[in-house]
Amino acid sequence: MKRKSLGRWMVLVIASLVLLLSACSSGSNSSSTKPSNTEKPAATGKPQDGGVLKVGLSANPKTLDPIKYTGVYESQVMLSVANTLVVYNKELSEFLPSLAKEWKVSDDGKVYTFSLRDDVSFQPGKYQDGRKMTAEDVKYSLERSAKESAMNRLNGVEKVVVTGENEVAIYLTKPNAALLPMLTDAGNVIVPKEEVEGWGEEFGSHLVGTGPFKMDSWAKDSEVKLTRFDKYWGEKPHLDGLTFKIVPEPNMMTNALRSGDVDVAMDIKGQNRELVKQDEKLELLSKPALSLTYLDLNNKKGPTADPKVREAIYKATNVEEIVKGVNKWGGAEKSFMALPKKSWGYSKDLEKLTPAYDPKAAKKLLEEAGYSKGFKTELYLSEARVPYGTIFQNQMKKNLNIDVELKVVEWGTYSDTVSKGNAPMSIGGWTWYPDPYFFLYQLFSTKQIGALGNGKGYSNPEVDTLLDRAVSETVDQNERAKLYQQALEIILKDVPRIELDNLDATAGINKKVQGFDVSPDFSVQIVNPNGTNVWIKQ
Repeated sequence: MKRKSLGRWMVLVIASLVLLLSACSSGSNSSSTKPSNTEKPAATGKPQDGGVLKVGLSANPKTLDPIKYTGVYESQVMLSVANTLVVYNKELSEFLPSLAKEWKVSDDGKVYTFSLRDDVSFQPGKYQDGRKMTAEDVKYSLERSAKESAMNRLNGVEKVVVTGENEVAIYLTKPNAALLPMLTDAGNVIVPKEEVEGWGEEFGSHLVGTGPFKMDSWAKDSEVKLTRFDKYWGEKPHLDGLTFKIVPEPNMMTNALRSGDVDVAMDIKGQNRELVKQDEKLELLSKPALSLTYLDLNNKKGPTADPKVREAIYKATNVEEIVKGVNKWGGAEKSFMALPKKSWGYSKDLEKLTPAYDPKAAKKLLEEAGYSKGFKTELYLSEARVPYGTIFQNQMKKNLNIDVELKVVEWGTYSDTVSKGNAPMSIGGWTWYPDPYFFLYQLFSTKQIGALGNGKGYSNPEVDTLLDRAVSETVDQNERAKLYQQALEIILKDVPRIELDNLDATAGINKKVQGFDVSPDFSVQIVNPNGTNVWIKQ
């Protein structure tokens, strides 16, 4: 679909978001024994209608309320139920129309005006019967996100104004070159006010949207069942339905795929990669992702509030040993900083600032900080990240006499504890878009303290200034990259956390599944305006 002229600012925005992701489609991790088997084959034959696709998720969603969700696992469900104004193309290199047909940007970059589709209906719910979506719904949903989002997913939006029957204008407090990527996020899907207010706190269990599938049932800790929404405005889904099965244990996930209990298994890792490759009925999909694993150190409370202690812990951490120990069968590489290598803001020159493994220097630093005998602490993590935690735990005891108790908790407890700054240490993962804003602002801005990303409580006024300048001062990608790299240099010297690995996006699929591929942002795309429409070969 053609969109009208976007003006000088918009042209620059689009230019600023051209990615370096072309390499993502070309291969698997170099340690893979069968690299050719990690590439998704083209869909074969004429698409067939019918069938229910079963997708295995590696963690349990806590809520599907757009303003409350905090994990990629939740968004993997949400984006099949509800739609955003715009979407990324498959390569994450440009923006495509979705609920918005076209858009334009004011010369000062502070007002984005969107022309909306006039043929969109909500799915029927308890408090409305499947009425037409209006500009008022867009205003309500986006202002709700701007004011109440747990992750500040619409930062900088002042107000949304209905400017026509099918038109809205988003007003920013200052220019923000990252607005369009924000609008693709599941936290900014469009929902009906009646359902939100009618369900109240329970809306997160009864999401209603305009997407290709509607919620049928949700058995907590087990599965979410969706059925095709026949009044969906876009291309008719080939599938009759979609079931997300919750399988948090990695070996059980692989067994479920091999036995046929699931057709798509997300986050295939470790030796299970080889098991999938060796099964003639299956394919392993694996490509470098915009995804980091890291170990946060509490910057506000306890021994790690002291920068010397944080540096000592980093120097006592053999990151190579952890990455190789956890990823013996490929699918990840060592991370050096708080940006994935596929982000256009990444600078290899900064890698030298990452603390090197040096146990002797680490012990000396810890003594200088007054902890010559070590101390006891807690490390919060999910079941899936226990391998990381176990190796780290052993290293800390051996190198610094620090006793680390592993606190293995489910996602809701983890998210709540870390967000409130109550975790002495935590192992987290972050997956988002290629714009550095989504990694650096969300994880290191003082304004994000209290949100999951900056639960560690990192705060540096110089970094705050640089992060603000990077979205408000220019839309030139090279200039923005320089500002982000200046911020990264300061962050690395402050040692707020330990960088672990940069992951691949992976999935194991049954060969009968056609049109499915993994995305660098870990989204699960089943039916999408970017041309995706998964089907099952009978």
